[in-house]
Amino acid sequence: MAALVATIMGVVREVLGDSVVDEVDEPIVDYIANVLADQDFDFGPPEGHGIFDALGELLIDARSVYDREHCLEVCAKLCEKLGSHGIVKPKQAVRSLAAPLRMNAGMEEEKAPKKTEYIFDAPPLSSRDKAKTELNRRKEDRQREAQYEMHVAEMEALRAGMPPVYVNHSNVGGSTIRDIHMQNFSVTVGCRDLIQDQTLTLAFGRHYGLIGRNGTGKTSLPRAMAQHAIDGIPKNCQILHVEQEVTGDDTTALQCVLNADVERVQLLQEEARLGQQLKDLEEGTESNQSLDKIKDGLDKDAISKRLEEIYKRLEYIDADAAEARAASILAGLSFTPEMQLKNTKAFSGGWRMRIVLARALFIEPDLLLVDEPTNHLDLHAVLWLETYLLKWPKTFIVVSHAREFLNTVVTGILHLHGKKLHAYKGDYDTFERTREEHLKNQMKAFETNEKARGHMQEFIDKFRYNAKRASLVQSRIKALERMEHVDAVVSDPDYKFEFPTPEDRPGPPIISFSRIAMVGSNGIGKSTILKLISGDLQPTSGTVFRSPKVRMAVFSQHHVDGLDLTVNPLLYMMRCFPGVPEQKLRSHLGSFGVSGNLALQSMYTLSGGQKSRVCIRKNHLQEATHYSP
Repeated sequence: MAALVATIMGVVREVLGDSVVDEVDEPIVDYIANVLADQDFDFGPPEGHGIFDALGELLIDARSVYDREHCLEVCAKLCEKLGSHGIVKPKQAVRSLAAPLRMNAGMEEEKAPKKTEYIFDAPPLSSRDKAKTELNRRKEDRQREAQYEMHVAEMEALRAGMPPVYVNHSNVGGSTIRDIHMQNFSVTVGCRDLIQDQTLTLAFGRHYGLIGRNGTGKTSLPRAMAQHAIDGIPKNCQILHVEQEVTGDDTTALQCVLNADVERVQLLQEEARLGQQLKDLEEGTESNQSLDKIKDGLDKDAISKRLEEIYKRLEYIDADAAEARAASILAGLSFTPEMQLKNTKAFSGGWRMRIVLARALFIEPDLLLVDEPTNHLDLHAVLWLETYLLKWPKTFIVVSHAREFLNTVVTGILHLHGKKLHAYKGDYDTFERTREEHLKNQMKAFETNEKARGHMQEFIDKFRYNAKRASLVQSRIKALERMEHVDAVVSDPDYKFEFPTPEDRPGPPIISFSRIAMVGSNGIGKSTILKLISGDLQPTSGTVFRSPKVRMAVFSQHHVDGLDLTVNPLLYMMRCFPGVPEQKLRSHLGSFGVSGNLALQSMYTLSGGQKSRVCIRKNHLQEATHYSP
């Protein structure tokens, strides 16, 4: 090997020149020689393209050659000189076979024995038993549907009972609601206690992030606060919970936001009506209706006086700036001027949620409650919302799983865990550090407490029946009873998330990458491309080819629409995958946190995150080749 390297070094010096080689650093020269000495190196004869591909940029950067053309010439000479020394070996010729050749010809065709599956068949059911089973199934389905309809009716009644929230001009100089104190409150959904006997104080002007695992009550707590169902919330406190999209109708998006200022709308309507009446009186073409009003005492002077009051009030509430402010908010949420004038019924659910968010920002309630505001926003809208909320003058609580968003907009964290609500100061990163330190201290306190308890209990057990030490035993028992109990640290379970690898992957042509992120502004066609891939849409021109081996699973933004909310997760999976053993489905759901009684609860009682887990596990079980979120 050393002799080969020495030979190559001599050839390099001969081609480049001793003066050039001496000016290059020794490690670079050694690297060039060792690369060319590799027995598997492809020199690319006769032009030396392999040498150029491997060492061309290095030679140019080391100024061993003048430019690219000179480098190609040098590589060709190196290939020629090294070939004369027998270092460059000619490539073996490739010949085509005259006939196809079976690679396994002459080999014994033995198949690996498959594992025998033992299937225990139940005794066949009679036609009467089958009919009875089907009758019971239909009865259970009707009962589940009735329970679900009752639940929907209850939720609609609760929403209808919420106090309406509009722009309040009575406190233009500042909000009269300051801090909010909620003491000893609990939140229950159905038969489940989500929060028990907690106390919370919301300081005026603070921005809170509400976090917690799926199903802990992140949506139920703001809903209870919006309904004023928690003691301690002032009755005159305006609480707006951004939860449900607006109903689509002929109202434009801009007017839908402006309608939140009820006083302004009413004043403008009255101003238009009185202005028309005044015009009719001046022109002497009063209608019968206006004549009747004149008879009742509504004359020109009264109309003029009322119009003057209306103009003063409109000026006081800054009515002229309302439309510009509403348009600015909609523009920040990615509504173009043309979109702002479109009817709300022309928008999808995601865009209607943006309109709801715009209305909430326009109203500026005393307490704003926002649930996952970034779900329906693109990157530019998220950045705008962060900037807008940083200047928010009042109190708000935002539920979000976006770490960077929380770090930007919140000044405090409310953590739901174990039916308790813990308050932390600072952003999300500060919360994590503080909680980690708190858990360490709790673990140390728990270990110290258990050690002291064990020592006392050991003394009590040892001398319980010793008459001489009866007084000491009694004092230890009383001390043990008085000792404060320290809860053990309960860690959240970890979940392993992975995409399955299909056994029969289709061959080319196919999209060559397995994990891609599709980005772009709203309305540019991201969802359309995914629907073309999945076959939900057909192209207007061209053709989409899909391999017969491709199995697709789609996890859309509105995945809940595809769930049967009347059944429980286990029954839903059993209907999606008939024939799969129940225990396997239970294990599959349980590996992602849907286990125990949770897998037997009706789907409509689950939180949004828990419903998403059911959808993900369904897609996972399909062993899909493509996964389109």
